[in-house]
Amino acid sequence: MARKPRVIALEEHYTDAEVTSQLAPADRFGPPPVIKAMEDVAEQRIKAMDEAGVDVQVLSLSAPSLQKFDPEKAVALAPGVNDRLHAAVRAHPDRLAAFAALPTPDPKGAADELERTVTKLGFKGAMIHGLTNGEFIDLKKYWPIFERAEALDVPIYLHPSMPDPSVIDRYYKDYAKDFPAILTAGWGFTVETATAGIRMVLSGVFDAYPNLKIVLGHLGEGLPFLLWRMDQAFSRDGKVNFRKAFSDHFYITTSGNFSNPALLCSVMELGADRILFSVDYPFVDQKPGTRWMEGIPLCEEDRVKILSGNAEKLLKM
Repeated sequence: MARKPRVIALEEHYTDAEVTSQLAPADRFGPPPVIKAMEDVAEQRIKAMDEAGVDVQVLSLSAPSLQKFDPEKAVALAPGVNDRLHAAVRAHPDRLAAFAALPTPDPKGAADELERTVTKLGFKGAMIHGLTNGEFIDLKKYWPIFERAEALDVPIYLHPSMPDPSVIDRYYKDYAKDFPAILTAGWGFTVETATAGIRMVLSGVFDAYPNLKIVLGHLGEGLPFLLWRMDQAFSRDGKVNFRKAFSDHFYITTSGNFSNPALLCSVMELGADRILFSVDYPFVDQKPGTRWMEGIPLCEEDRVKILSGNAEKLLKM
């Protein structure tokens, strides 16, 4: 009888009390039950994992993480945040792993903290949430982070955060009051994070760091569906092979997008080796995700890759 594959979930969030206390009220994201669930990184979280059949969660600090602080405060907060996360992982080493929170307002400080957490604490990479004080992460001032990630052979997970206020004012404010999800998982998160991914390809960062690995959640923020059209458009001036660059450097996860058509599109564009299981807990319930994976229209080999095989290779687990 075949051994049941491990289930590793990559985009699973928690909160840090010190960071939360320093955030402006508008930046504290999530309804009360979700916030309460994020505060627990021990018994209740493990119980919920057991009930859903999730073997390992890779924990990441919830948005906006350290991306909205000034450089000095971000650098000062980061070691404590990551050390506390390390302690939570050490308490349940067979059930929890970690992505680092990086003080991106100080790019060198962020690169140094990435190296510390990977080499000293055993972290599996890092997660960056949205804009850093209004700036996209592809700007060359942030490239030391990607240089260090390539040298350490760990991925950077680009995760959504709230859209820039100017974007909200121009595009979403007419509907934000009655339909607040337009700012978040309903649309705004997708646009912000897909744009970050596109800009990474256009920036030339993958030419500078050809072994750099980037992860996008939510089955690629819609980009797999658009890859052919985007590649055709960007290829007109011959400056970039967008489809190849995306396919060579990006991994995507199933977080919060348990859709067979979207999954099949992603597999057809990127291949099953580039897709990893995630839930987006506690913003999304775990049980629907694991139940969905039981019946996805793929062969058992590809299902096992998505559930854990790809994560074991990418994150060296």
